Amino acid sequence: MSCVVTLANARFVSSVFVSSLGLISAQPAAAQIVNPPVLQDERTPIAKPNVMAVQPGAEAPREGVTLPGDRLLDLKIVYSDNQIYNPSTDGYDKVRLRSYTGKGVDPDAPFVSPTIEAVPGDTVRVTLDNQLPSGPQPGDPGCTAPDTKPNTPHCFNGTNLHTHGLWVNPSGNGDNVLLSINPQTQFTYEYNIPSDHPAGTFWYHTHRHGSTALQVSSGMAGALIIRGSRFPTPTAHGDIDTLIPTSAVPERVLVMQQIQYACRAPSTAAGQLGPIKQDINGRYICDPGDVGGIEGYDQFGPGTWPASGRYTSLNGKVFNPDDPLKAVQGQIERWRVIHAGVRDTVSLQFAKVQAGKLEPGTKTLLDAKASAEFIRETCSTETVPYMLIAADGLTLAAAQETALATFQPGYRFDALVVFPEAGRYCVIDASAPRSGVVNALDVGPQLLAVVEVAAGTPVDDVASYVNGKLIELAEANMPEDVRSTVVDDLKAGTKFTSFTPHPDISDGEVEGNGTQELTFFIDTTGPDTKFEVGNTLSTANVKPYDPTRLDRALPLGKAQEWTLQSHFVSHPFHIHVNPFQIVSITDPNGKDVSAAGATDDAGGAPYDPQYPGLKGVWKDTLWIKSLIPQSLPAGFSGVYTIKLRTRYQRYIGTFVLHCHILDHEDQGMMQNVAVVLPDQVGDITQSNVMTMGGHNGHQ
Repeated sequence: MSCVVTLANARFVSSVFVSSLGLISAQPAAAQIVNPPVLQDERTPIAKPNVMAVQPGAEAPREGVTLPGDRLLDLKIVYSDNQIYNPSTDGYDKVRLRSYTGKGVDPDAPFVSPTIEAVPGDTVRVTLDNQLPSGPQPGDPGCTAPDTKPNTPHCFNGTNLHTHGLWVNPSGNGDNVLLSINPQTQFTYEYNIPSDHPAGTFWYHTHRHGSTALQVSSGMAGALIIRGSRFPTPTAHGDIDTLIPTSAVPERVLVMQQIQYACRAPSTAAGQLGPIKQDINGRYICDPGDVGGIEGYDQFGPGTWPASGRYTSLNGKVFNPDDPLKAVQGQIERWRVIHAGVRDTVSLQFAKVQAGKLEPGTKTLLDAKASAEFIRETCSTETVPYMLIAADGLTLAAAQETALATFQPGYRFDALVVFPEAGRYCVIDASAPRSGVVNALDVGPQLLAVVEVAAGTPVDDVASYVNGKLIELAEANMPEDVRSTVVDDLKAGTKFTSFTPHPDISDGEVEGNGTQELTFFIDTTGPDTKFEVGNTLSTANVKPYDPTRLDRALPLGKAQEWTLQSHFVSHPFHIHVNPFQIVSITDPNGKDVSAAGATDDAGGAPYDPQYPGLKGVWKDTLWIKSLIPQSLPAGFSGVYTIKLRTRYQRYIGTFVLHCHILDHEDQGMMQNVAVVLPDQVGDITQSNVMTMGGHNGHQ
């Protein structure tokens, strides 16, 4: 999260690139990238009684406070026939993809799922109605075949729902991913969001083991925003939403996806998929009349995303200079950015478009070879800084100024963004070192979008401008009994001390509670590659996922320290229910690279910017870095060591941890874990698994 002031060096891979056809005149389009639609209730929400409000002497709710209620939402899972813009042809490819649809969803933009909104104290009921066809289909044995192996991709039309990052019950009708909602079946999830749940940016997605990657990469993922109206008090922290209300700081929700559709030639064998159509460079192509889809796991794996030549979408739209984001100079915006994709790392940068480039009404033919050259010719080398205020939905202790934030699959960052000049800006997925990205390749930059900025208020220095506006908002809106505290914190380095959702986990809190260790590993020595997880810092006992095995029992009401490593390439670690606090990230030379201002140079140049600044930060998903299998000098392990601390609060039950490269999860890089009463930690056996969470969907 360190500040980067120039565009990173060019990357190799096929992402976005300018063809020799150059620029083509076109009429200006009125379209623009807008926030995803909000999923509407099936009936008027029923407000819950405010018990505290009827107590003698109770303080009346402050103006603008949203009361909790009962929400009833429906999500239908269907095949959607639509189209996706292809910059390499300046045309639209027809696609048929699995998608969520529901009340209020735009049928012309089906490949970004609707946003679900709630407030602490809500009961949110989401009825999943799986209308996908049942039975086996080419490349998929279906959901009920008796000889299906759990870590072989299968059940492509079965589904379930995960509320990524929410602190809710993992069992029964809660955030239960250990079940399969098979085709032509309905199931109602019930999320009882506690009244002390943090406000923030979360997301939801399908999580049926065996088909998670295939469905998420089709667009079955959406923003889940918990909105907060709790002001800080002298004895309790509040929600950052009260400092930056949308009336003063407009909000932009951006869901980044890699929809890796492919067109296929006819199959030559019954029950099998036909081969993917590719050009001589291996990039996916669709001929006139073809319909693209995501129907097989040959569309996933190392290097498949960059090789495909497809493009990261924002809110379901692929880069098109005539589909811009629109902003006003000097207007601070809150960007809620969600990486809801599977097979790419996104390094977010902003840079001014150079004079005479990407003018409105001029379309650009892009191919997949020379994106770096195009960005060098089109976008300024001076990047625009912005202020990170939350990671994975949880407010940071202080804002972090950066010009590049690294998004791994599952990550979210909230940022305060302001454009200092009028004109057009490039939104760039910048270069990154191979050890810092999902595909472990030297890949080139990609142009994600254009921001069209109308004239407004000039900005000389982004950090001081944002800080000044926050102080103004605090002085205007904060309650009198905390106003001076909040203002003083902001003046002392844009600190958010009154808004952080969790207290730090001290040495004393974890002492005597035992520890956890975890190793990710991919075993490529046998005829079948195995995706495995182990409970020590060794590859000696790593195992692929077994739906009947409980891998860890964790004590309710305790806090523990975890040590994580990866012994073959890097993986994003995600654990359900309880977030964690980062203690340290040690490189293979023994240097902690998580402190602000640190340099992660163990992998050589270019240096990896994603770890510095993460010490003490709360998250639910984190990149576990490894320099293996890169060529390493003798005696150099290549393994990073990550230490985390987490609390097991309130909820018991079985849930999972896994790699968030979701095709790795589907093929076995996952564990069952259970939070149990402290005196039961040593008594949990295999036979307990079925009663604690159920795995009846994962046969």
